[in-house]
Amino acid sequence: MRIVSVLTSPARGGAEFAAVWLLDALAERGHEAVLLTNLPELCSGTRVAARTLEIGPKLSRTSYKRLLLSGPRLAAELRRALRHERPYDVLLLHFKKEQLLTLVLPRSLRATCVWAEWGPLPAPLRSGAANFVYRLAARRAEVVLAVSEGTRATLVAAGVEEQKVFVLPNAVRVEEHRYSETARREVRRQLGIAGDAFVIGALTRLHAKKRNDVLVEAAARLEGDVHLILAGEGESENELRRLARLLGTRAHFLPSPGKEAANVISAFDVAVFCPSPTEGAPLSVILPMLCGRPVVATGAEGARDLLPPGCGLILEPENDVSALANALACYQRDPDRRAREGGAARESAELIHSAQHVAAEFERILGVVHTREKSG
Repeated sequence: MRIVSVLTSPARGGAEFAAVWLLDALAERGHEAVLLTNLPELCSGTRVAARTLEIGPKLSRTSYKRLLLSGPRLAAELRRALRHERPYDVLLLHFKKEQLLTLVLPRSLRATCVWAEWGPLPAPLRSGAANFVYRLAARRAEVVLAVSEGTRATLVAAGVEEQKVFVLPNAVRVEEHRYSETARREVRRQLGIAGDAFVIGALTRLHAKKRNDVLVEAAARLEGDVHLILAGEGESENELRRLARLLGTRAHFLPSPGKEAANVISAFDVAVFCPSPTEGAPLSVILPMLCGRPVVATGAEGARDLLPPGCGLILEPENDVSALANALACYQRDPDRRAREGGAARESAELIHSAQHVAAEFERILGVVHTREKSG
């Protein structure tokens, strides 16, 4: 089948990479995959054909008025791009703006319309006029793919037809995301970290909604040669740097590692995940697991469906500095536990998130839906 996907975003985050990895796995299975995007570099090194598409900013509380005013022009741009790609069998839409634009797409351009939902439905779309518009648009989708059971529950509660909502895990190139002893030594050498130091790390967006301040304060309470690596970018970086003065030269801020994530993670001993209130299935949990690192989550949001017992911890109370510091101290003293839980984490994540496995499940879901349509 020929799959045309639309993804426009202001940044290259976990959902953006996972979307391309899924398309690449589908292409490896013999399908043709095209991505219409403002981030064509995401497709570099993949089998996915990238086409540049600019249709305005991501839908948010601050952008929705601008998007309403420019809606007719953006819709025309999307229709023009999709007409150029005809014929295709599946239209895969990733974010709210593109999904809502299905309201102005003719049936001939929707093909089999599939939505990918990367996290719980935002609160403004769960009630009122915004919910009405969202539900109206969702009727034009034959399939809605929720990245986790928690995400699925919010969609059904908001009025999306339950029979069309399926859980599809994040697709990850598991063969490319694994521990490397060579990378561990090199990253530590570049950062001036001793081989026997205890390193706490996080792949994270530096945003106030993600309580990375809890991680910084907890790391500062530990004794010995303890280093903290925060790999990510965002508007709270300056505040976190100020807070991290407690660690001196043992705090390391790195840009988002992108395709080098596995190398950076290999330098960690333990990964920490500080969730925001609305997490789907974050790669900042999945990738450390694939690299054989136990993961400590400071809250259950986004980690509940990903982190089984024996692969790390989900802490209570949520975002508690003392609880996190105590948990990290236990891992610091017990390298055997780190190795044991890291190995279990790798096995669990590889089984669930292999891009080939997820692509096969994508095919199965489409088959179920097409069978329903024929029999219904």
